[in-house]
Amino acid sequence: MCGIAGVISFRETLTGSEPVYRQMQAAIGRRGPDQQGLLVTPHAALIHTRLAVIDPENGRQPMQCTDERGTCTIIYNGELYNTSELRRQLIREGCTFRTQSDTEVVLQAYMVYGEDCVKHLNGIFAFAVWEHASERLFLARDRIGVKPLFYYPTPEGLIFGSELKAILAHPAVPHEIDADGISQLILFGPGRTPGCGVFSGIRELLPAHTATLTQEEGLRTAAYWSLTPETHRDSLTQTIEHVRWLVTDAIRRQLVSDVPVGTFLSGGLDSSLLSSVAAREFAREGRQLHTFSVDYRDNDKYFRASKFQPNSDPAYIRQMENYLGAQHHWTVIDTPALCEALLRAVEARDLPGMADVDASLLLFCGEIREHVTVALSGECADELFGGYPWYRDPEIRAAYGFPWSQSTAYRMQFLRPEFAEILEKRGDVDAAYQNTLRRTAHLADESPTEYRMREMMRLNLEWFMQTLLDRKDRMSMYNALEVRVPFCDYRIAQYLYNVPWEMKEYRGYEKGLLREAMRDFLPDEVLWRKKSPYPKTHNPAYLTAVSEMLAERLRRPDAPILQFVSRTALDRLLHGDDAVQWYGQLMNRPQTIAYFLQMDYWMEHYHVRLAV
Repeated sequence: MCGIAGVISFRETLTGSEPVYRQMQAAIGRRGPDQQGLLVTPHAALIHTRLAVIDPENGRQPMQCTDERGTCTIIYNGELYNTSELRRQLIREGCTFRTQSDTEVVLQAYMVYGEDCVKHLNGIFAFAVWEHASERLFLARDRIGVKPLFYYPTPEGLIFGSELKAILAHPAVPHEIDADGISQLILFGPGRTPGCGVFSGIRELLPAHTATLTQEEGLRTAAYWSLTPETHRDSLTQTIEHVRWLVTDAIRRQLVSDVPVGTFLSGGLDSSLLSSVAAREFAREGRQLHTFSVDYRDNDKYFRASKFQPNSDPAYIRQMENYLGAQHHWTVIDTPALCEALLRAVEARDLPGMADVDASLLLFCGEIREHVTVALSGECADELFGGYPWYRDPEIRAAYGFPWSQSTAYRMQFLRPEFAEILEKRGDVDAAYQNTLRRTAHLADESPTEYRMREMMRLNLEWFMQTLLDRKDRMSMYNALEVRVPFCDYRIAQYLYNVPWEMKEYRGYEKGLLREAMRDFLPDEVLWRKKSPYPKTHNPAYLTAVSEMLAERLRRPDAPILQFVSRTALDRLLHGDDAVQWYGQLMNRPQTIAYFLQMDYWMEHYHVRLAV
């Protein structure tokens, strides 16, 4: 994985502004500590920081290719999982290769297929190609949106980057938020409306989209893929067999690396499956897999079972440790470290995020990076196979609005009255929800259950999962750790989009279809374990600590957050016993306090101004 950034200007010469580009490069240096590259032409500056995973010696970027059609230069962040097949295909087209890197495969695919190259790619990626003769920029992002790509249109052209901080490092970009940004922070956060960069004027290229920029036509974006409703014709037996093949094929493809690879292991279904398939593949090659788990100091003392978290992870992790025969590593986080990491997590995400859920992952990834450079993780399985409570509980499933965020009225109370009045009239949350439903395609003869399940899957893939992917990318890449997510393989997404709910809920179990398809990879106790979410600390010392941290910041009369957030509402949050969930079961009162703490720090650290 890597970091990319760039500046395009058709009106002025970019040579001579190298210090600006070096600032942008330094901003995303943690994404790629192994190598740095910069190419500056009169109208394009292409910036790269590299984490070397495949062909470390020869995969340097920016990478250039010249043929009879001209010269193109690529900067690329990602991993391609069909490299060998696509390379053979391109060789048949007449291409020759100088390296083993997937970057060169993507560049050659662009040289041969142009904008349609993305239709040939199976992987996670965000990349930019500059055509030198025509002065044309091409941008692309993977189908599911695993890798990020932000951009800021200017009168002269475009500024873009893997992370917001790269764009904000350019002096032409104001650090401002308007009413849209406030809406994102208070009514949607830590999620974001698809395509929104929160800062005024900054956008994110949508998943499965490309963009082209020329002086004549300006910026043009287009979708190249979407989930398509189709009649599912496979029998249950065929469906189980095909799911097994899709999942194991995706995992095996994503184990390819020239650097050490490990897996996250929570003791839950998804990470345990990844680890089991990976361990067997490694054993065939005479290697031992490294697995990694996280826990919190004294969590065994303070954990209390609930509807959403019926049991804790350690016992299941130890069982998998024995089952796999892997080299296992524990990370145990205490409260002071977790609180300190809350602020670093903001710097990693460039926005307030999922509070201790972000901070703990940041610390965890730092420990993993001491042992491996690449790790596999289980994101997307719940979205595709229907593992969340809001898929399975008919009452929650039928409720209007985003199922993980039924708290709009509660959130609105945190706004100062003048901003609450503006946003109440706009109705942003309702409009976003309705727009997502309108864009969900259906078959004519769907049952009410199947109709709603398509809506639920689109809501989850476009909204909830993007928040989790943001978190995983930023917290891992802050530590120069590449995290791969096999369940985000678009082939799995397309197939599962059309599998009937009665098959997904095989035997009445959450993700029953996945469990049945992979049953011989796990011991029964883990295979049929009820879902438990990413672990949070249950130590009451954490609530005390974050409350004191936020209270300390609010003692300043010029606390940045008070420009649009109500002090009275924050006092109620600090001293009350509000049980309203801010963002599903992942963010209760301690995490909500930490979220506002992060927000205040974010405004200060990024020098954010209001433009309302």
